Amino acid sequence: MSITQVRAACPHDCPDTCAILVTVEDGVATAVRGDPEHPTTAGVLCTKVSRYVERTYSPDRVLRPMRRVGKKGEGKFEQISWNEALDEIANRLKPIAERDPQAILPYSYCGTMGLVQGESMSLRFFNKLGASLLDRTICATAGFTGYKYTIGASIGTDMEQFQDAKLILIWGGNPIASNLHFWMRAQEAKRRGAKLIAIDPYRSLTAEKCHQHIALLPGTDSALALGMMHVLIAEDLLDHAYIADHTLGFDQLKERAAEWTPERTADTCGISAQEVVDLARLYGETAKCGEPVAIRCNYGVQRAKGGGMAVRNMSCLPALVGAWRHAAGGIQLSTSGSFPANRALLQRPDLLAGRKTRTINMTTIGDDLLKEASPEFGPKVEAVIVYNANPLAIAPDSAKVQAGFEREDLFTVVMEQFRTDSADYADILLPATTQLEHVDAHLAYGHLYMMANNAAIAPLGEAKPNTEIFRLLAARMGFDDPCFQESDEELAAQAFDKTHARAIHFDWESLKQKGWQKLNMPDAPFAEGGFPTPSGKCEFYSSTMERDGLDPLPAYIAPYESVASNPQLAKKYPLAMISPPARNFLNSTFVNVQSLRATEGEPHLDIHPFDAAPRGLNHGDMARIFNDRGSFVAKARVTEKARPGLVVGLSIWWKKLASDGKNANEVTSQRLTDMGRAPTFYDTLVQVEKAAPRPGHEDTPH
Repeated sequence: MSITQVRAACPHDCPDTCAILVTVEDGVATAVRGDPEHPTTAGVLCTKVSRYVERTYSPDRVLRPMRRVGKKGEGKFEQISWNEALDEIANRLKPIAERDPQAILPYSYCGTMGLVQGESMSLRFFNKLGASLLDRTICATAGFTGYKYTIGASIGTDMEQFQDAKLILIWGGNPIASNLHFWMRAQEAKRRGAKLIAIDPYRSLTAEKCHQHIALLPGTDSALALGMMHVLIAEDLLDHAYIADHTLGFDQLKERAAEWTPERTADTCGISAQEVVDLARLYGETAKCGEPVAIRCNYGVQRAKGGGMAVRNMSCLPALVGAWRHAAGGIQLSTSGSFPANRALLQRPDLLAGRKTRTINMTTIGDDLLKEASPEFGPKVEAVIVYNANPLAIAPDSAKVQAGFEREDLFTVVMEQFRTDSADYADILLPATTQLEHVDAHLAYGHLYMMANNAAIAPLGEAKPNTEIFRLLAARMGFDDPCFQESDEELAAQAFDKTHARAIHFDWESLKQKGWQKLNMPDAPFAEGGFPTPSGKCEFYSSTMERDGLDPLPAYIAPYESVASNPQLAKKYPLAMISPPARNFLNSTFVNVQSLRATEGEPHLDIHPFDAAPRGLNHGDMARIFNDRGSFVAKARVTEKARPGLVVGLSIWWKKLASDGKNANEVTSQRLTDMGRAPTFYDTLVQVEKAAPRPGHEDTPH
């Protein structure tokens, strides 16, 4: 028997980007485990990725090309050959491209975070074609934009340093479920005497294990940050030297923060004034004593109208108290801006050859697939190629998304590993490889290691990597540019700019042998200033924002849908709803893994007893959640984890695996954030009522 161990990397949309060791016996992967030598992975994988062998060898894998034979959405297919599939795709795309290639749209996101399989050959193909561009904003661009205005780039506190902090604010995230290796560092900091505070509307698994939980209203994080600034300035809990040397616009910020008294902040956030004061004092006094204070800002704060401003406001706090002086101080939203990725070389935007093409936002796909041609919009979308994404499950305002994909005149190609909700709407369904079956190179957004993924096993069935599928499509379309002949190994070798000081020692051959290599970064990136902003300073006042038509100072932007900001709507739909990730899923990935879905059970809605009682809802009842956009059902969990006025639907379920064929995105909207053109998933008002019992469950006791 031949037994080997292959170095790989987790491809999923998670900040941890774990280093993985794959055991292969006679060509079959038998186990995956975390690399114990990788400093952030430390031998530990999350529950989800530890089941990767089960996922790879699932009997539900799509392993042959298929053609639709039923109605769109029925999921009825016949097996065809690769030649038949490629010919049909090319024959359908060519006449569209001749009329106007902008009528062809790619739809992809972070089904893999790999630089090779995620964004190299595919984007070369669409650039050469002249297809519509996709604005890939559905997760984090609001916060990235706000952070960039303030800090200059997505550079922040190194995850490996958090264990030395004395105060950690875990703001808008649930790292036990979605950032496990940060949580391990936070737990170590706690053992060393640090205080952990969770700021989140929902008492998540993480919030339950912190010293304090501040349950503010959804979409009010920017107000809380302003209230903290007010107290820090009023009580002189500031690092005046750091402010003088390394910030811009303090005097203007001081005037703005003066407006945000603890009382006003508390009223806006739905918390007590004392919570505002105590939080600011703890943050400022700990820093004043020379101790590191750190903020782990996660993506939950971004998913409301003012999401970009919320992150901007939060990212001002470390400079006010001089937290950046310490390696364990500062803030981390993402570390992705630390990596000198060669995106232009991988994606080849020059292949557009000067042609102008429109950009369609992936968040508004529901509306855009239903639009007719117009001078403002451009041509009607006639073809969509979906890869690394499941829009029928993850895009907001789901009824419109479904209506768009149901169009009989829309030619849809889906590249997938499983028959997802979106795969059911494909005209041609193509089998894609998993991470164990292809080569890739990865950056991370939670740590500072370049990562290599080696193929551990041969592709199962007739599955092909994304790169190979697009090479074959390019050939069918007559694209003969040499760049379409480059192998995955050649692409991976181009992934990082080894002339950049941070990746000066990058070499693909050595990286894939070791599996990982840390960037050349200082432990405390802004201890001496040097922010990558236009001024070189942390910009409390941003003239760039002013030029972009935004308030140049930290501000509060109320949600689109809240009791305070939209009282008329709240009369019909009085409950705020958020839909954070379920612990056993990662976006819509892993929902079909039987062991994980069995652990998760079924879709649930957490609702406070104060809100459940007047609706006649008992624990275990089926609840109908609805607004003008749509409705879905879930089993009610009556619990104080949800604050009064808030319901929480842990997500994202495949619609076909829910009892009513729907999920939480039936009620979310296509509205965009204040900056970054991002979605507002957590800016949603709903009503909840008791639903009719499911057949066979009429007499279920509570």
